[in-house]
Amino acid sequence: MRSSRSARKNRKPELPNKLMMIRRILFAAGLLCAAGGASAQTLFTYGRDTVTVPEFRAAWKKNNTAKGNGALNDYLELYIASRLKIREAKRLGYDTLPQMTTDLQNLREQLLPTYLNDLAGVDALVAEARERSKKNIRLSHIFIAAKEGADTTSAWKRAQEALALLQKGTPFATVARQYSDDPSVKENGGDLGNVGVFSLPYELENLAWHTPAGKVSALHRSRAGYHILKNNGERPDGGTFRGAQILLAFPPGATDADKAVIKKRADSLYTRLLKGDDIGKLAGRFSNDVVSAANGGQMPEINAGQYDARFEDKVFALPKDGAITPPFLTSHGWHIVKRLSLKPRSTGDSAQVAQSLRERVEASDRMNTVRAALVAKVRAQAGYRELNFSRADLQAFTDSLLDYKKPGRTLSVESTTPLLAIGTSTIYAADWIAYAGNNRFRSDGTGTKPFDELWREFADASAISQYKANLERYNPAFRAQMEEFRDGNLFFEIMQREVWGPAQSDSAGLERYYNAHRSQYTWKQSADAVLFYTSDAATAKAARAAIAKAPANWRTTLSAFDDKVAVDSNRFELEQIPNPGKAVLKPGLVTETLVNNTDGSASFGLVLKLHPANQPRTFAEARGQVITDYQKELEDKWVNALRAKYPVTINQKELLELMKK
Repeated sequence: MRSSRSARKNRKPELPNKLMMIRRILFAAGLLCAAGGASAQTLFTYGRDTVTVPEFRAAWKKNNTAKGNGALNDYLELYIASRLKIREAKRLGYDTLPQMTTDLQNLREQLLPTYLNDLAGVDALVAEARERSKKNIRLSHIFIAAKEGADTTSAWKRAQEALALLQKGTPFATVARQYSDDPSVKENGGDLGNVGVFSLPYELENLAWHTPAGKVSALHRSRAGYHILKNNGERPDGGTFRGAQILLAFPPGATDADKAVIKKRADSLYTRLLKGDDIGKLAGRFSNDVVSAANGGQMPEINAGQYDARFEDKVFALPKDGAITPPFLTSHGWHIVKRLSLKPRSTGDSAQVAQSLRERVEASDRMNTVRAALVAKVRAQAGYRELNFSRADLQAFTDSLLDYKKPGRTLSVESTTPLLAIGTSTIYAADWIAYAGNNRFRSDGTGTKPFDELWREFADASAISQYKANLERYNPAFRAQMEEFRDGNLFFEIMQREVWGPAQSDSAGLERYYNAHRSQYTWKQSADAVLFYTSDAATAKAARAAIAKAPANWRTTLSAFDDKVAVDSNRFELEQIPNPGKAVLKPGLVTETLVNNTDGSASFGLVLKLHPANQPRTFAEARGQVITDYQKELEDKWVNALRAKYPVTINQKELLELMKK
């Protein structure tokens, strides 16, 4: 059992309703600067600052639900007061406080990833992925290697010959075995099986989904070489397969006799499964797939395009849960697979499906298209220029520093040579060398990147870096959100210093205020009571039933519930006692359990003693209300002083126009 009395005493009193409204006003503050323009009509001035009609209208529409000119006037007064307070906070330099600047920078870092991913572009990719997830494509592939930066004449010629043969009607498998550099082509003839969304690199997925059924694609050049695809047919997506398998793999150098023995063992295991043996136990004993064998034979979930085409053809053809394939052969050995479940791929519009698709999109290589679009946008907005320098000398200068190659000639490039101008920033050769030193090796371990590829990456990264550093200038929505957060922090900082803090700490002032307004602090009809709080309804119902048997012994009763029940024992107005229902309140009554539908928590009460209405509250009993009222008095005096410091002038003509609308 634990008491919440001390927590309740030390708790900061709730803000008055008007302050809560101001809080909502501030959540729109960042939108205000973006909403108005230089030509917009001024609604009011305060000191040397102005607020335009569009700025105020944006805040009004965002935060206010009341109707009528009275509501508009009330809101305007609150809004003016909030702007005065923020103006005063800036004058006092609160925006330069270390904690303020740290909080703002932390928020900036949190928001940057969202704004660096073009939201419209990501939304388009999510919609595209949702549509593509509805089908699989039976795909064949020819790959002709041609590394970027190398002489590709021979590879280009071979690719053209292969494409010409396909266009004449030569079987795809025949052409693939003759031309493709894919090592698996000897066995599969280029057949990749049924592929689904996310199962190919995005550039090849695009090529596949833009190739009609029965047709051969155009020749596609990737960083690795040339690709030709054939769409052999389409079907609805097979869904997500869960199964368990036994794999009897061929050992290295296995003879035909060895393979025959393994086939016989596979047939024997299949017979045992048909008679009811457990595939998990057999997999643990016989399967050569170590990972699945240790998990009762269960494999990771399978979607189309993840495994060997022959394997997927067999497992997706199983007709029902519990069905088992006869042993079938792949390049890995003999497989026996049992279907545990087949779940259709979710393609609906639910929030869960949308979020799952978004996460997969954002983790995939298709985000490179969003990045490319962002780079183009940044270059156009910021002003991107390559300065006058020798590309050959820059390459030689790079080789001399990173690979210790002597250039053999005097170079026109040195560390201080300017290379790029982006916005107001200049990028120098020293910046390039730092980037190249850290990024010149490919992540797959295949060596260094060609100079031209690395330069493109550097130019793009420099543009993005400039955009990040000056995002407030380029993105009005980001600027608005940052200003909203800054103004909100300034508002609460100055309110804490000028109103909330002084009111709570001024004990003498609080007592004077209480004595001057004693008559307004009275009890409604009330009761001494114990309120019980639990995190779930079941605990509350059990505790209530136990306490109802012996209300006077509630402390002893609660000892059986450990710390699952929190208690607040005090004097409460009757409306604060949970769920009295139709029962007549009297000493000893245990009220019914009240469940909070939002979080599942629950409460109930025990009435100890009733008090009539209109009894005076002591200072201690009224302290929370006194603090709130005293804060309001301090705030009103302070706002009047701010109005004198920053005179407010309202444009009555524009206000009348607002009222009409």
